[in-house]
Amino acid sequence: MAKLYTPAMAAIDKKKARLKGKVQKSSPGREAWKRLRRNKLAIAGLVILIILVLIAVFAPFIAPEGIDNQVLTRRLQPPSSEHIMGTDEFGRDIFSRIIYGTQISFPVGLICTVIAFALGGVLASIAAFKGGRVDNVIMRFMDIFQSIPPLLFAIAIAASLGNGIVNLVLAISLSTMPARSRVIRAAILTVKSNDYIESARAIGASSTRQLLKYMLPNAMGPILTAFTFSVATAILTVSSMSYIGLGITPPTPEWGSMLSSSKALLRTAPYTLYFPGLMIMITVLALNLFGDGLRDALDPRLK
Repeated sequence: MAKLYTPAMAAIDKKKARLKGKVQKSSPGREAWKRLRRNKLAIAGLVILIILVLIAVFAPFIAPEGIDNQVLTRRLQPPSSEHIMGTDEFGRDIFSRIIYGTQISFPVGLICTVIAFALGGVLASIAAFKGGRVDNVIMRFMDIFQSIPPLLFAIAIAASLGNGIVNLVLAISLSTMPARSRVIRAAILTVKSNDYIESARAIGASSTRQLLKYMLPNAMGPILTAFTFSVATAILTVSSMSYIGLGITPPTPEWGSMLSSSKALLRTAPYTLYFPGLMIMITVLALNLFGDGLRDALDPRLK
């Protein structure tokens, strides 16, 4: 006797088909995003970073005044409804300068990290892929440079080249490049011995194709995580260098230079230091929260 195909059975089959389609559409990127969305602190950090980017893009429309509008009759006014962060020793609106500072501190830190990872990535990729003597020579040079504390190395480069954004970016990029190259090398070595690399080599894939198409994409998880934390470190370094007078100098509204200009006012007008320091803290905290969540989301052991 033939078994009847009931509506309930049809509904079950449809549900199975939908579930099968969802499984087929799933990808490592989507799974990582799902895990990241469940991390509330990481999403909070991401939201803060997006807000900072929007502030930097639309700074001319958000800031009530220009970067260097000096009105000496209103100097050192405390926070009020007219100036929500007060004014500095030259009568400039601190809130406006903080807003414009997002166009400098965050992008400069990002550019330093990109350059450091680009330079370190080229050397690390060659070292990890070639191995042997090439790897040994490149990494011993990295060891020599890494034996110098990065901040001290950056100070030495900046002191010899002089002040300015270009020299500051060069100093921070070169001083942090050895550590970044080690991260990339370790990530590539992790995937180098996998079966798909051996298969690509067996079918005659060129060295460049093996590296760019198979190794680097599969090593991007730890590299992206390290990149996020490195941006936070670079922003702190930029602010530190500007604070000691070897980075971006006044009247450019960089948060570190604003702290340096206001350090003499700690007793009389402490709010002039609070707000730039608070912005540095919020930015670095957001990057660290997002980096922690990204590391957990990309960790293959959590799949």
